[in-house]
Amino acid sequence: MEQHEAYCRVLERLGLSLVRLPPDPEFPDSTFVEDAAIVTSRGAILTRPGAPSRAGEVTAMGAALDRWFPELDHIRPPGTVDGGDVCEAGEHFFIGLSHRTNQDGAAQLSAWLAARGFGSSVIDIRGMRGMLHLKTGLSWLGGRRLIAWPEIAGHEALRECEVVEVAEGEAYAANCVRVNDAVLVADGFPRTAALLRGLGHEVAAVEMSEYRKMDGGLSCLSVRW
Repeated sequence: MEQHEAYCRVLERLGLSLVRLPPDPEFPDSTFVEDAAIVTSRGAILTRPGAPSRAGEVTAMGAALDRWFPELDHIRPPGTVDGGDVCEAGEHFFIGLSHRTNQDGAAQLSAWLAARGFGSSVIDIRGMRGMLHLKTGLSWLGGRRLIAWPEIAGHEALRECEVVEVAEGEAYAANCVRVNDAVLVADGFPRTAALLRGLGHEVAAVEMSEYRKMDGGLSCLSVRW
């Protein structure tokens, strides 16, 4: 709870306004709100999480987003999509095909994005050990720049991007979040933080040790637009 509060304070310090959803004991994974929705500058869509135990999380997310997006779309069965598998990079989205996001869900999301003028690419991460979601190992830093695990850095879908490999031994730090002019990184990964500073990024370090225990990362804890 202390780490969550610190995370929220950093987001506010960097210029964001927050809407905090109340705790929901029926869905203990619901603190990872990113998985329940994908929000863009041209609309929002509720996902259909790949873990059946999380299906009910989209109800609270839909109620929260209705204020800004009264015409919310939905991923339909048999498709499944977790928001953690969707990496927005400006006008292009990278969609991870994973054990949580299936082919039907990825196809639905690609079509939805295309209808709104966005491009998308699908990256199959199912054979990449330790990568629960695409954004476990891939994050957008702004412009054409991404940070990634070495296993994904050379993927064909990223050929037109500038891909920076996360520092050796600091794979967890690949999940970071660009907020305005700063990049949030997990605390305790000094070489990755130094790498980002060397590229001209302002770095804001946030303690994430408790969330790491549940395979959660910085991007998981918020839906940002």
